[in-house]
Amino acid sequence: MENLKERISREYLEAFKSRDSIKKNLLGVVKSEITTQEKNTVVENLADADVIKILNKFSKNLKETIEKSNSEEAKSELSILENYLPKQMSESEIKSALKEIIDELGNSSSSLPFQIGKLMGAFNSKYSGKADNKLVSNIIKELITTNV
Repeated sequence: MENLKERISREYLEAFKSRDSIKKNLLGVVKSEITTQEKNTVVENLADADVIKILNKFSKNLKETIEKSNSEEAKSELSILENYLPKQMSESEIKSALKEIIDELGNSSSSLPFQIGKLMGAFNSKYSGKADNKLVSNIIKELITTNV
């Protein structure tokens, strides 16, 4: 089974052959960033989790561009990127997962305000890239204030 980096490279070539300039240009930039990260970390092949971090960074930038200028090109690029990212969890799925993690960690609700970092770390180790960290943080704070 091919990894995410290989899939991006293969689909870059397909976009090049089919003259899909938007997809080709976007995936070319992504491939370049992957190569840069590999050189900086002296890793031959980045793991899928690391490639997802790169894709999330691009995705976040595109969302900001769309908010500011409602760019059609940015919307097209974002829809392309979303094909490579894991399905994002809904708020209810995040809440459920966090409640499970809280139960697993055995935290009492009175100590939760001091455990935000611990909860974020546990969530990200299980569900890396499947939810926006800002949303997860907000839900943790909400759960803390409502005493789970």
